[in-house]
Amino acid sequence: MNTPVKIGQPLTRREDQRFLTGRGRYTENTAPREALAVLFVRSPHAHARIVGIDKVEALAAPGVVAIYTAEDTAADKLGHLPCISEIKDAAGNRHIEPPHLPMPVGKVRHVGDIAAMVIAESLDQARDAAELLAIDYEPLPAVVTVAQALAPGAPLVHDEAPGNLMCRWPRGDAAATDAAFAKATHVSRLSIRSPRQVVHYMETRAAWSAYDAAEDLVTVTFGSQGVQIPHRLLCERVLDLARDKLRLITQDVGGGFGPKYPISAESALIAWATRKLKRGLRWSADRAEHALSDSHSRDLVATAELALDADGRFLGVRVKAEANFGAYLSMFAPSIPTTGLAKVMSGLYRIPAMHILFDCAFTNTVPVDAIRGAGKPEALFLLERLIDIAAHETGRTPADLRRLNLLRPDEMPYRAATGYTYDAADCPALFEKSLATADQAGFAARRAASAARGKLRGLGFACHLHGTGGIADEHAVIQVTPQRLIAHAGTQSQGQGHETTFAQVIAGTLGVPVERIEVRQGDTRTIPHGGGTGGSSSTIISGTTLKRAADVVIRRGRDLAAERLETAPADIAYRDGQFEVVGTDRRVGLFELAAWKPFEGDAEFADKIETFPTAVMVCEVEIDSDTGAIGLDRVTEVVDCGVVVNPRLLAGQLHGGIAHGVGNALMEEARYDEETGQLLSATLMDYALPRADDLPSLETATIATPSPNNFMGVKGVGELPTNGAPAAVANAVMDALRPFGIRHLDMPLTPEKIWQALAGSR
Repeated sequence: MNTPVKIGQPLTRREDQRFLTGRGRYTENTAPREALAVLFVRSPHAHARIVGIDKVEALAAPGVVAIYTAEDTAADKLGHLPCISEIKDAAGNRHIEPPHLPMPVGKVRHVGDIAAMVIAESLDQARDAAELLAIDYEPLPAVVTVAQALAPGAPLVHDEAPGNLMCRWPRGDAAATDAAFAKATHVSRLSIRSPRQVVHYMETRAAWSAYDAAEDLVTVTFGSQGVQIPHRLLCERVLDLARDKLRLITQDVGGGFGPKYPISAESALIAWATRKLKRGLRWSADRAEHALSDSHSRDLVATAELALDADGRFLGVRVKAEANFGAYLSMFAPSIPTTGLAKVMSGLYRIPAMHILFDCAFTNTVPVDAIRGAGKPEALFLLERLIDIAAHETGRTPADLRRLNLLRPDEMPYRAATGYTYDAADCPALFEKSLATADQAGFAARRAASAARGKLRGLGFACHLHGTGGIADEHAVIQVTPQRLIAHAGTQSQGQGHETTFAQVIAGTLGVPVERIEVRQGDTRTIPHGGGTGGSSSTIISGTTLKRAADVVIRRGRDLAAERLETAPADIAYRDGQFEVVGTDRRVGLFELAAWKPFEGDAEFADKIETFPTAVMVCEVEIDSDTGAIGLDRVTEVVDCGVVVNPRLLAGQLHGGIAHGVGNALMEEARYDEETGQLLSATLMDYALPRADDLPSLETATIATPSPNNFMGVKGVGELPTNGAPAAVANAVMDALRPFGIRHLDMPLTPEKIWQALAGSR
């Protein structure tokens, strides 16, 4: 289609042609064959002192080039992998942040902690050498759960964190919340445990490097969610290296979802070792290594109380939670379960008072960080399950209780009791459209039909939202050349379709065909600066900034066209790729003008990054009471994500996000042995993921309430359905089980768990 497109058209993804024909530029596929193979030797113990490492026999093995340990990294004074978010306790003290070195000195703190780095001519030779490496561990008692970690006298993960407490974090007004509860007619309570998750994206983390002796330059190509922040942190905080001596490149990325955002020990060590050896290296994690080294998420225990008046109106919410942060603090970790929960704990409702108190603990497990939703799916699971319970306890339907408490459009922007301001939404319209689209009216007949076949059917819904985040450090540039526009953006696609979305924004502004627009990301040499992709904010950040850069292209092009056409800039108009002298037939095309004198437009991010997209998901399940097997029969998601750039890509984001949340609800759990700290679900034989036959055809629809926080009116969407799906699925399951007196079950809602609950109720 060689014609201009507009914002709002369902344009097919441009990058798919490359991906579907085997021409994707994924890290492992682009690594040079001559690069040396890297193998990281990982601790088999959850907690142990490293008494000694004997490298002599391993170094003598065929093909071995080098073996590095913490002794070597300490000698070169490698710095620790820092947090760039923070939380504070009630007294204003910053959270405790013990050193997180690329290789720990003296002690390993989780199964998978790096004890050594083996470099050889081939991966098989590195594996053989690793078998000869003699590491003397002295095992120590481990703490795996928050309850174990915070118990009196528990073994310490870090001496710097007494009692293993990283921070006790409060949010909200405790006095106002106590007062709200004091006047309540009814209080509902619920305790949950949200299971730990691992993101099994298709492409595991990988990296390869090269050394340029002429420039004394190390280049590392790796899968990331943005190269600029890792570049700055690696140079300034870890490697103590001038920025022009390290180049980071990210090409195609087969899924990110959060764990490819933080700087990693592996990429830091590869950059460091490349400079030491002055040779290129390559590494790719296998699936089990991925489970032991990439950040986990969602490991939360929480209790919430909801206060209601006699009419069923919400008065206040209390939350007490315990978050498992693992052995170290990953880059964004402090704010993920804490502020992630606080951002959305009001849901789409009017809740005048709220108080949240978190105990954040270190344990001998893999560190946690952001995974799609970043603290919000578990928060909304807690809230939406609690509202269903409150409805039944007070003699109301879940729909009626929600209708009574939904925020109205005239209350927007709404400042929640936790301090966050929800920008724009029409919650009643969203709710009613969701129920109508899902045919709630026909549910009774479908339930009767299921019962006639001996099945249990349940209907559940979840009102949910997302608070977009990320780092708005964006400087976008659009170069105008005689052949095409080259757009540089500081975010990074991991499958979202940025090459299509951003080209569509530029094409809609400049009136040129998308085929003549090239979008470039992921190179610290060519991108001025950028914050990467996270928090469902790429279109908010890069989309709006590229739109501004395109407007600058028009302004600068008007000046050049005036010079070329020998008239005043005020006499020049721009339309559909042409500069023309108003009232005449004298004109010059955008690309023709660039052939005369190439030019560019640039802009920096100038809006608010925060938006609060909203949605309602309606789910129906059918349960086999003999086996506990759940069939997900109907899923409907109606979203309000403001102005929609591309409806086709929006639908893809919704489908993927729903699948992610369904996995959370029904099957995903990273399970540890609570005595040894061994991860029991380190392979896909033990860790279940949703497959095609686990999902029905998904029904999606939209309404549009533009955000006032950016001039395009867009909101984020990528994490929104993941936030709502666990609660919607769980409410449907519990609706089917409620006649049996079953009040609540925690995720994952496996057939075994449901079968046991049904068996216990009979």
